[in-house]
Amino acid sequence: MWYDLILVSLFLVVLLTLAWPLGHYLVRVFQQEATLLDRVLLPVEKIIYQASGIQPQEDMTWQRYAGSLVGFNLLGCAVVFALQLLQGSLPLNPQGLSGVESWPLAFNTAVSFMTNTNWQAYSGESTLSYLTQMLALTVQNFLSAATGLAVAVALIRGLQRQEEKGIGNFWVDVTRSVLWVLLPLSFVLALVLVQQGVIQNLAAYVQAVTLEGAEQILPMGPVASQEAIKLLGTNGGGFFNANSAHPFENPTAITNFLEMVAIFLLPTSLVFCYGFWCGNVRQGYAILGAMLTLFVLFFSVLYASEQAGNPSLAAWGLSGPTAMEGKEVRFGLGGSSLFATITTAASCGAVNAMHDSLTPLGGMAALLQMLIGEVVIGGVGAGFYGMLCFVLLTVFIVGLMVGRTPEYLGKKIEAYEMKMVVLAVLIPALTVLFGTMTAVLTQVGVAGVLNEGPHGFSEILYAFASAAGNNGSAFAGLSADSLFYNVILATAMLLGRFGVILPILAVAGSLARKKAVPVSAGTFTTDQPLFSLLLMGVILIVGALTFLPALVLGPVVEQMLLW
Repeated sequence: MWYDLILVSLFLVVLLTLAWPLGHYLVRVFQQEATLLDRVLLPVEKIIYQASGIQPQEDMTWQRYAGSLVGFNLLGCAVVFALQLLQGSLPLNPQGLSGVESWPLAFNTAVSFMTNTNWQAYSGESTLSYLTQMLALTVQNFLSAATGLAVAVALIRGLQRQEEKGIGNFWVDVTRSVLWVLLPLSFVLALVLVQQGVIQNLAAYVQAVTLEGAEQILPMGPVASQEAIKLLGTNGGGFFNANSAHPFENPTAITNFLEMVAIFLLPTSLVFCYGFWCGNVRQGYAILGAMLTLFVLFFSVLYASEQAGNPSLAAWGLSGPTAMEGKEVRFGLGGSSLFATITTAASCGAVNAMHDSLTPLGGMAALLQMLIGEVVIGGVGAGFYGMLCFVLLTVFIVGLMVGRTPEYLGKKIEAYEMKMVVLAVLIPALTVLFGTMTAVLTQVGVAGVLNEGPHGFSEILYAFASAAGNNGSAFAGLSADSLFYNVILATAMLLGRFGVILPILAVAGSLARKKAVPVSAGTFTTDQPLFSLLLMGVILIVGALTFLPALVLGPVVEQMLLW
């Protein structure tokens, strides 16, 4: 137990130590100030703009920004879809894998990687060629993460600008996100992973003989390069079906620690970036404080539940940690519980343990983090702008309660902004609930469930929470490779992604046109610990209580049946 506490403490210390200077760096990148990488990257950036016909000086309205974003992402989706169907006749396919035969599965994967979800209803190593892994999945990992980062930056501009119509240039934000942020970090992390034993090659699969004399095929491939951006971009799709539990993706305790830090690094840095950008670091600290407090709370619940194990096993004379089913003995309960909490707090979906084997309350902690919008740190960009929705909602509710004008950073929060915020909060929630209801009430939906009773219900609820939250992890007892689940989960991914992004951009555009009013006696302070507590209360009340009946039908009932 003491080892696990040291692990968590060390994780937080390393994370905050790295995130603080990276937050400063992000401000310089997106304000186009000088950086050490400019000598190399500025000519590349210029070539990209010239070749693409981009006017980098153009300041886009939120409508133009949103239109560019949607069009760019749909084009990426089409490319991923086509590459899957055609991979059988394309190069870099040493195993001779045929194209993905099922168009619904290819469509689901294309939408999944476009929306930063990375849900995969198949084994990557037996389904996708090296070319598809690199050109379709890895590239989209960069672009989907850059899209989320661009939206967060646009929202920050909207809060900072006064009486302006534009919120920035989408093409510039995406380009600088990839060149200055994602590529350098991924390059460094990939080198470290290779040094630790993560494979990176284009060789054919290796046939080996085990100590027992059995033959085994060892998949090869360009794993480290995809693994780096999978984590840094909070994507989560694994090269292998076993994901980060596979020794070729996560071979040592060091890589396990680095992968956990990588998942949280950019989302945490963005909160620091926000504080530095708006000229009041305490604004960022207030939000980060709420995030980290909720993170520790959810980790404590998950870890305590896994440590307690299955109480029914006490009748067999077993005691102590009895919840090792589905977990890597290399990482133990602490490493597995921390990884599970991190990956569901962020919209990542990378796993080093089988979430379907978590105890009911442990699984509920992971599930609840997705249901509240993955705002506990959250994904790259997505976590920040999702949390800002709750920040604005808190300001509005508290302002009405105490009779003060709802203001945030000097901007009045009025009816239009609240309508957009409510849409951003409700669309993913309704998507999860209606999707789960549809699956439970239809024969095709129930047919994919492996387990009966409350755990089977939890598997369905988890799938839609993961899809709408753009997470990508799963309770693996659900057989999702069917026409019904491929289409309905892809729809949930689209609604969960763009149903939040578009209202957020509308809020950014509306706030950018407003003039900031000076702080007065009637202004509610948003940079103090009290606001952090109120923010957490709103998240838990508005976010968690929405799903209370569903949670009772699933993990709560399952836990009660164990006692």
